[in-house]
Amino acid sequence: MTGLRPVDAVTALAYQRSLYRAGGISVRVGQRPVPDDPTLPAWWRRSDVVFVSAANPGGRRRPDGWNLRRMRVLAACLAGCESHEGEGRLGQWAEPLFAVRLPLARGRVIARRFGQNAVLLVREGRPARLVFLETPHPARRPGGDGFSLRSG
Repeated sequence: MTGLRPVDAVTALAYQRSLYRAGGISVRVGQRPVPDDPTLPAWWRRSDVVFVSAANPGGRRRPDGWNLRRMRVLAACLAGCESHEGEGRLGQWAEPLFAVRLPLARGRVIARRFGQNAVLLVREGRPARLVFLETPHPARRPGGDGFSLRSG
């Protein structure tokens, strides 16, 4: 048991609308990454990239100092992986994260360890997608009862 609850529609929509930036790329759910500087090497094209955070587990706001300490622990956990610091942002809300070159399965394990609801997966040639760690409640599945994760 992870202590995570299925994500509600409001939270899922916030994840969908957020802009994720790290390692010289910007990406939104359902879109392909865009380089912030086209002259930089496209490191994200060589394998899966997982955007993961340790801040605000379960979508519950935590104090900045607490989040910073958890992000340091996450950074140590990512030692040996190519990773880039960044943030996820929606309006005034911003959360630190890492874009990490590693397989999705490992990214899910790490995200679960840090109590995260989801990771963002970027694969070459494909739109970015949210991967939730807990199955949404049946009445809240994407595409049902007004709940959709399609990009808008």
